[in-house]
Amino acid sequence: MPPKWKVLADELAEEITTGRRPVGSPLPHITDLVTEGRGSKATVSRAYGELHARGLVTSRRGHGTVVRDRTRVRVPLSRFDHVLTPGGDRGPWETATAAQGLDGRIEVEAPAGELLDAPPAVEEYLALPPGSSAVRRRRRAMLGVEPVALQEAWYPPDIARAAGLDSPEKIKGGALGALVAAGIIPAEADEHVTSDAPTADEAARLGVGTQVSVLRVDRVTRDAAGRPIELVRLAAAADRVSLLYAPLPLQVDPTA
Repeated sequence: MPPKWKVLADELAEEITTGRRPVGSPLPHITDLVTEGRGSKATVSRAYGELHARGLVTSRRGHGTVVRDRTRVRVPLSRFDHVLTPGGDRGPWETATAAQGLDGRIEVEAPAGELLDAPPAVEEYLALPPGSSAVRRRRRAMLGVEPVALQEAWYPPDIARAAGLDSPEKIKGGALGALVAAGIIPAEADEHVTSDAPTADEAARLGVGTQVSVLRVDRVTRDAAGRPIELVRLAAAADRVSLLYAPLPLQVDPTA
C-alpha cells in the first residue's frame, strides 16, 4: 500500500490535471487539510513537496501554493524572420507568443550589459582567444507572471558596443534588430539542443520541480564572413516550450 503522502499527492494531482483545480488557483493551507483529516502536517507537507517536484504547483508570493500554468508555447524556427528589421517592437520570443495569442514578454535581469571574463565554453562558441572578455546580457522569457525560460546572451565587446548591447536597458525589438541597425548583419545560426535536469538555481528561478526537465539551447549567430556575433544560452522548462523546426528547406541537386 502506498504511503499516505503519496496517496494525497496523487489525489491532488488528479484534481489539477482534470481541471477541477484550475491554473492559478491556490491550494488549501496545510493546516486546513490537516483539519479535514487528509493527513498529518508532515503528510500534507510531503504531498505538497511531491506536487512541486512534478511541476504541478508553484509558490507565488502573497498567494501561497498555486496550480502552475503548463500551457506549452510553440517556438518556431521562423521567429527570426520577423525581427531582422530594425525599429520593430518585438523580439523573437514576443513575436512567437503574440502569434499564439499569449502574453509573452522579455524581462532584463540586472546586472545586464556587463563586461566579464568569458567562460571557456563562451570563448569556444564565439571563437575568442583564451583570456578574453565578453559582454553578457541576462533575461527571462515570461508567459503572464511566470518565467518560462532563462537566457544568457554573450557578445564580443566590439560587437556589443557597436550595437548598443552593452547597455543595461532592454533592447527594443530585440538584439538581432539592433545588430542589423548597426550594420552587423546576421547570416546564419546554429542551435545545439539538449535536455537535462534543472540545477537548484534554475528550478528556483523557473518555479519548476526537480522532476521537470529543462531544454538547453546554445545558439550561435554568425555574419556573412562566418564570424560569431552572438551566443544565446537558454534553459527552458521542457513542459512549457516546444521548439518547432518547420518548415525546413531541403536542397536537392536535380543533376545528381
